Amino acid sequence: MQPDDAAAVAQARDGDQAAFRSLVERHGRGIYRMAVRIAGRHEDAEDVVQETFVKAYRQLDRFEARANFSTWLYRIGFNCAIDHVRARRHREISSAPEVLNEMAPPSREPSTEDVVYGGQISARVQAVLGDLTAQERAAFVMRHFHGCSIDEICASLDIAPNAAKHAVFRAVKKMRAALRPLMAERVRVQA
Repeated sequence: MQPDDAAAVAQARDGDQAAFRSLVERHGRGIYRMAVRIAGRHEDAEDVVQETFVKAYRQLDRFEARANFSTWLYRIGFNCAIDHVRARRHREISSAPEVLNEMAPPSREPSTEDVVYGGQISARVQAVLGDLTAQERAAFVMRHFHGCSIDEICASLDIAPNAAKHAVFRAVKKMRAALRPLMAERVRVQA
């Protein structure tokens, strides 16, 4: 654990709100990026970040100082994001236009075809992420969007290395199967 995190956690346990605020400032952006990847929408990610830090604050006494605070916090965040997505499914159907607008390519003046193709890929990726199991989604996002190692995935999700590897493998296999038709169509159109 980073020395700054260790000191801040100890102070926050003693009721120092400024110390906890420093943890929020230090880790908030990372939790937000992870939440956007899992939840698919910025509004949902903001809710997930807030819920993550509220839960972390309430559970500070359960945190073991020998562990890495960021790993512990990310695990809470992943669980909050997955819970949020599950709850959202019961409330509403995900709206693809919002996802497409959020994931549009940067302003390097792409062609209309590039924008349409990118939107199709983004929509397909979001759809597949929504169809993955919670464990597969979390492992895939950690591995491919955040560059986490298998050991970090194991620690965050509290699973064995083989389970983490299989979750990533199954998610990649499903993602490839879903994207293969788009790729074949793109090659056919460009030929």
